[in-house]
Amino acid sequence: MKVDIFDFHLPEELIAQTPLPDRTSSRLMVLNKSTGSIKNETFIHITDYLQPGDCLVLNDTKVMPARLFGEKENTGAKIEVLLLKQLEGDKWETLVKLAKRVQEGTKIIFGDGKLTAICLETAEHGGRVLEFQYDGIFYEVLNMLGEMPLPPYIKEQLDDKDRYQTVFAREIGSAAAPTAGLHFTEKLLDEIRALGVHIAFITLHVGLGTFRPVSVDDIHEHEMHAEYYHMTAQTAKLLNDVKANGGRIISVGTTSTRTLETIATSNNGKFIEASGWTDIFIYPGYEFKAINGMVTNFHLPKSTLIMLVSALAGRENVLNAYNEAVKEHYRFFSFGDAMLII
Repeated sequence: MKVDIFDFHLPEELIAQTPLPDRTSSRLMVLNKSTGSIKNETFIHITDYLQPGDCLVLNDTKVMPARLFGEKENTGAKIEVLLLKQLEGDKWETLVKLAKRVQEGTKIIFGDGKLTAICLETAEHGGRVLEFQYDGIFYEVLNMLGEMPLPPYIKEQLDDKDRYQTVFAREIGSAAAPTAGLHFTEKLLDEIRALGVHIAFITLHVGLGTFRPVSVDDIHEHEMHAEYYHMTAQTAKLLNDVKANGGRIISVGTTSTRTLETIATSNNGKFIEASGWTDIFIYPGYEFKAINGMVTNFHLPKSTLIMLVSALAGRENVLNAYNEAVKEHYRFFSFGDAMLII
């Protein structure tokens, strides 16, 4: 299966650079995964497509101010670092911009010495393992010096950093937001609950997999980067009950989907309290064991995310929907519009 079959033409002007003032005012394309039929809606009307007994599953991860700007000791060369995941203690897996300047043993200084880092290991695509040194509590230092890690295709500054957090973000640890969740407000979630729809939370900390392009021609050769997930016993029980009662499980975002499918795959379609690392790669041919539908944003051409969506709704249906979205000037990517697949 070639990567090129997931390509489509995307005009650059359709990449959303800023969030809309009202989270729920984004557009919503409703795609029927069985027939391929499309309806164009506004996100606030997602309630028209939910039924009592359904369950929406949201990722409550919280984005760290994970982008750091420092200088190389001795030379003063500018270095940009993106924290991806904590390995142990003060050792972190990171992405470094202009990585050739940072080799093993390189020391980087941030905030006039409030934070320093030594490079312990190098990897491809700018990956570096850094060990940090500081006084006090790491996350307090990070809050002081770090910036929100907006994706590279967003060129404009974000006036309100909370717009790159979901309103239900709780568990800090992500290098990027689970962007399908950005469309929800507390008011909308209350309206959904009032319909008799359950709301459940899982955690997946978004890491390198979000930033890593597919660099092979055959998708079977692509390796996903492992990301940490957690599901509580309370959420597992709720999801098992919903399934047993004939309700639909609708995941919000590809991160929620990957977490749910990881757990269900390991437990014969059941949900249990679980924590661990997942590198599950979902593409057409995959048999879903957890979800019945999904809320998701519009993704990059040839990305693992459009492959996951195609596994659920069919590649031809998805590419047809994406071409319709381009024609109708939908907004794409993190701050863009949404799709509901049911």
